[in-house]
Amino acid sequence: MDLQLGFLPFLNRLEKAALKAVEAEVEWFCLPAGQTLFEAGDPADAFYLVRSGALAAFRTGADGRPELVGHIRAGEPIGEMALVEDRPHSANIYALRDSELIRLPKSAFEKLTRRHASLMRELARMMLFRLRGGTLRAKSEPRVFAFVSTSPTIDLHFRASEMKAALEALGRKVVVAGEEAAGWPPSRLNALEDEYDMVILLARMNDFNWARQAMGRADRIWLLARADARPSIPLLPEDPSPAAKLRLIDVVLVHHGGDRRAASPQEWMDAAEAARCFHWRQYDKGDTAHLARTMAGLSVGLVLSGGGSRAYAHIGAIKAFHDRGIRFDFLAGTSMGAIIAAGVAMGWSDEEIDWRLQKAFVTTSPLSDWTLPVVSLVRGKEVEKRLLEHFGDVDIADLRRPFFCVSSNLTDGAVRIHRTGRLRDALRASLAIPGLLPPVIDGENVLVDGAVFNNFPIKELKASHRGVNVGVDVTRNRAINPKDFINPPGFFGWAMRHGLSDPPPIASLLMRAATAATLDEHEETREAADMLVLPDIDMDLREWRRYDDAVEAGYHAATSLLSEASDRLMAKLKPVG
Repeated sequence: MDLQLGFLPFLNRLEKAALKAVEAEVEWFCLPAGQTLFEAGDPADAFYLVRSGALAAFRTGADGRPELVGHIRAGEPIGEMALVEDRPHSANIYALRDSELIRLPKSAFEKLTRRHASLMRELARMMLFRLRGGTLRAKSEPRVFAFVSTSPTIDLHFRASEMKAALEALGRKVVVAGEEAAGWPPSRLNALEDEYDMVILLARMNDFNWARQAMGRADRIWLLARADARPSIPLLPEDPSPAAKLRLIDVVLVHHGGDRRAASPQEWMDAAEAARCFHWRQYDKGDTAHLARTMAGLSVGLVLSGGGSRAYAHIGAIKAFHDRGIRFDFLAGTSMGAIIAAGVAMGWSDEEIDWRLQKAFVTTSPLSDWTLPVVSLVRGKEVEKRLLEHFGDVDIADLRRPFFCVSSNLTDGAVRIHRTGRLRDALRASLAIPGLLPPVIDGENVLVDGAVFNNFPIKELKASHRGVNVGVDVTRNRAINPKDFINPPGFFGWAMRHGLSDPPPIASLLMRAATAATLDEHEETREAADMLVLPDIDMDLREWRRYDDAVEAGYHAATSLLSEASDRLMAKLKPVG
């Protein structure tokens, strides 16, 4: 079979003799939608090129869930790095659509690369480009989205027009196709994908045939549901599309104002087996812009480390970004960083965050209910009281922006990712410094401060979205004063000198001990952030009164970093529109 491979970007620069040699050795085959090309751990026995269709690469994420690495489209290679390095494949590859592939067996690949220098040169060029974070094609991100409504009262065309306008403001060329596309041949949809950056397919769940077709065509499914309705069970077809089977599906709850909730966001997520939940409030331009940035791969994530009172610096850093017009779409944090990140996810303004944090931690101490230690120095009731006052009974899935925090499970020695459930319960677990605060008991699990195992969950945040990620880390520099531990007084001597409102030095010792074990690993982890703010703070972990000093340090560090950032990075942090 004459495959004429010169049209593929990887091969069209080869000399004619090398191209002819490749064409003589390759095998052509079809991979049906939903089928596996290979799995992580399989031996690398061939080099593949996508002739038509679309595939997706997955690996196991930092939190144990499948993580989408990226889409692979026509003209792109698969498995070349494992083949050259002679190692097993590191990702699972699935067909999102019926796809045509070209296979070059390992023996033929090795023979041809020895004989034809141009083939090895182009392969090396491609691999270096990928190692630097590039993609061979600008369109390797999710491009085809199916907006599928679960209720006939959702105005799909209005929602699509709002999203189209927001995406175009971000520089994307967008086309919307509804029920009229049901009878189109695949070639017409292929042409749309070639002409536009993004394609939005509109379908209603009760239009069963077209809904299945739209979902089968999509790189990602957005299930639009009324916030005041309940999901039907089952919600999706029994034989879902490949995107649905791979959990490339999100719930978008549409709010019309004054909604009386019939089901929780988590119930919708469970019914759809969705990976994420978003909220789209009627005429809320902030929500529309957030969703558009997420669709376009221009979302901005923020991860905040723990660090006791030093975490006040996060507040200053956030204000510096807000002052530059940068908004955060995905939030994550550990311990005190989780508290502040949750405030942003709640939709609190800078002024409200400032007021609430001062009230909860500065005006009076939440660590003042001392007790004779059996499991901890502090009862923890004051901490729980403040969490209830400021976060109430809000569920994590109800937050205005996606959020998670981490705790450390001492029972199984693993990081616990809190993406669901009551927010204040998750924060209480993330704050539970061993020896200072009582642990949180969840069934057989003993949960303590997230900083014990992971004080900077940037890798978990990167798995949540496709945009850039900002980190603020307050664990560097001097975090504990050695003078406090030279000939210290007894407890009663300390209490007479300092009172009972401020914690004694043992609190700093326990806080620092909780994070010290992860410092080396943490240093490597921080490099995963696209922008890293490192406030210069000369204060102890328990200096809860030095609020203004820490906030100023965070603002100064973030402002300086933003002023030095490249135009390319700033364009990602604050895209046009």
